[in-house]
Amino acid sequence: MAEICPICGLPRDICSCGEIAKEQQRIRIRIESRRWGKAVTVIDGINDTDLNSLAKKLKAACACGGTAKNNQILLQGDQRLKVKKILVEMGYPEENIEIQ
Repeated sequence: MAEICPICGLPRDICSCGEIAKEQQRIRIRIESRRWGKAVTVIDGINDTDLNSLAKKLKAACACGGTAKNNQILLQGDQRLKVKKILVEMGYPEENIEIQ
């Protein structure tokens, strides 16, 4: 018996809740200056339940350190353009990603 999605009531193999959720998010990517003038890329507006795994993928793709806390992903250095490209490849719509 097929597993049923609790949100939309459709079988899991044809469920589109994840894609709809991605299209409704407004993602902001900005750079902040931290101690001693170090640049940190801050990504917020992602309402993903598994923010840690997304942060891990972004850190690996950008070859930098970082963390996920307070519903934000923090990456070391100026990674704004790389992060936008990676998020678009992951299925987030480009028009919903804002770089500041």
